[in-house]
Amino acid sequence: MNAVQTYRYLQPSALRAAGLDLQTCGGPAANPRFFAGFLTAPAAAAAGLLAVAEVARTRYHQPVSPASLDPVVTGSRGRLRFESFSGCCGVYARMDVLPDGLDGEISGHGTTNVDVNPPLREALARVGGIEPLHVAVGPDDLTVSTLDGSVVERKVPLPGRWLRGFAEVHVLTAGFEPRAEIAAAEAAVFLRRLPAAGDRSVLWAVPAGRTLRLTSRPVPGAVCLAGAGRLAALRGVLRHARSLRVYGPAVRAGSPAVPSTWELDAGALRVSLTLSPEPYRGFSGEGAALAALAGDEVVDDAELVGALLNWDPTIDVAALADAAALPDERVRAALAQLGTAGRVGYDVADGAYFHRVMPYDAGRAERDNPRLVGARALVERGAVERDGEHATVRTGTETYRVRRHLDGAYSCSCRWWARHRGQRGPCRHALAVSMVAAPVEALS
Repeated sequence: MNAVQTYRYLQPSALRAAGLDLQTCGGPAANPRFFAGFLTAPAAAAAGLLAVAEVARTRYHQPVSPASLDPVVTGSRGRLRFESFSGCCGVYARMDVLPDGLDGEISGHGTTNVDVNPPLREALARVGGIEPLHVAVGPDDLTVSTLDGSVVERKVPLPGRWLRGFAEVHVLTAGFEPRAEIAAAEAAVFLRRLPAAGDRSVLWAVPAGRTLRLTSRPVPGAVCLAGAGRLAALRGVLRHARSLRVYGPAVRAGSPAVPSTWELDAGALRVSLTLSPEPYRGFSGEGAALAALAGDEVVDDAELVGALLNWDPTIDVAALADAAALPDERVRAALAQLGTAGRVGYDVADGAYFHRVMPYDAGRAERDNPRLVGARALVERGAVERDGEHATVRTGTETYRVRRHLDGAYSCSCRWWARHRGQRGPCRHALAVSMVAAPVEALS
């Protein structure tokens, strides 16, 4: 289901004599300016923005015509972030322009969509050397309020999958740790040797001296690389990079496929791609955020925590917990809730959350999650009953058995759980059990 938002651009984005003029929309005023100044690494920034835009235009699973969706840009406290999802929602791309990469002033805070049109892509591709690159994010004159001829009005379909994808990526990557770092020269060799686009195999990258070695089986310390061709968008940034860092969750022998983040560090900016566990899986269906959304107190906590956010490029959970007088776990659950409305994201390099605002209402978190809606309906009907060391969930003529294990995970006798074995979040029956007032005790 698509959520169609109407965006207004003063004029098309373009590379002019004075520099790169990115036209934006949204924010607290019509056509606001988030930043005006020079980017200190112009060629790297141009390549990074092209990579983010290319991911937005690509469907890696069952490729069709370009999606042509506009990347999202956030300006906050000395940092610019550009984000996008692929058309299949299986790749999340981001470019973070850091304070050292900005020679100008963040004059406002906000999140919006950037118009990266074909002429602009062609112009960015020609940026090179040390030629200056000036960025005006938004029009120069915020007093322009008429639509008479000078405003380009577009309806940009932002799929509900993007919103769910932002929420899932933020929860999943919050559990990542740095797994490997190799120099740019070694990274170039490694990326050139990867399988071609369209390859759907699941491989594992293992640190080996100064480089990475690929294997077909997971081992401790390995990073999952599913659909290696999906890393192709990084190649344009390689010549500007210092190193390649790889992030992922802990794995062991026999682990299933998991997501991973591949990040090129260019000093003044970072460009990263986060890959879903398998090429055919979009982040929007991973279900990682569902458990955090199931608690009764999470909505109230999110409202409180959201009021304390202040466009911080990195959010200190401990400090936020102190300010909100809540335990860290409840703050993290509140941030997961806020993430489903696009209000926070997670930066694996900083190991911290960051603040942004997208044009979605918080109520969409539940409306766009059928499992969550179904679980609440089961609880309201009184379909959940404790039964010794199990919980029984009755729906129609069917009866399902749910069990909570020592690690907090649930198993269920339903076909959905049998198919995914917990790899795509809890089923609606397990969610319903987690919502009841007296949860099932962990089993010995």
